[in-house]
Amino acid sequence: MRRLPVYLVIDTSGSMYGEPIEAVRNGIDLFVSSLRQDPNALETAYLSVITFDDKAQQIVPLTELADFQTPSIEAGGWTALGEGLTLTANCIINEVKKNTNDSKGDWKPLIFIMSDGVPTDDWKQGFEKLKAVKPGLIIPCSVGSIEAASVLKQLAEGIVHLPTADSATITAFFKWVTQSVSMSSQKVDSNQGDAVIGDLPAPPPEINFVF
Repeated sequence: MRRLPVYLVIDTSGSMYGEPIEAVRNGIDLFVSSLRQDPNALETAYLSVITFDDKAQQIVPLTELADFQTPSIEAGGWTALGEGLTLTANCIINEVKKNTNDSKGDWKPLIFIMSDGVPTDDWKQGFEKLKAVKPGLIIPCSVGSIEAASVLKQLAEGIVHLPTADSATITAFFKWVTQSVSMSSQKVDSNQGDAVIGDLPAPPPEINFVF
């Protein structure tokens, strides 16, 4: 079976402390429980969670949806986005099955990147490493900060912008992520190819899609 890998790459720096990081934890719970009710996603979607603050770490390796357990996530430290992107690239290399002469590999990964601040490391080097592994869709999400948005805009064709970091807005984002993964799962299950940006659903009123 060809899997649809989904990587959630989350900023856990100090500015996410309190309500924002609590909303992220609850959002991941909602995301997983909703996807488990989708037969297509349940069959194909595999999830991973990568966090970055002073350093990046993969706190959940690529895991079948049915077996996924929401991790404990704490906020503190700086914003090592470059390390997060580099680690994501390395995880894709190690976890995503490639095409061979005998069989098809996994579908191209969906990567959702959420950050509320300006990177404190060399994010461009990390981005070059991520581009080199040729993932599928990269969907950056800037939270509040216009400065964060200006960097994240350079990672993809368009970004999702959350004007505030309150729980209602972050919850709306994860509902949209759920819809995006569900639509992508339906597409790959019917062998229509990898997801493209035009396949994504329209965002809810709480968030903006910025090109």
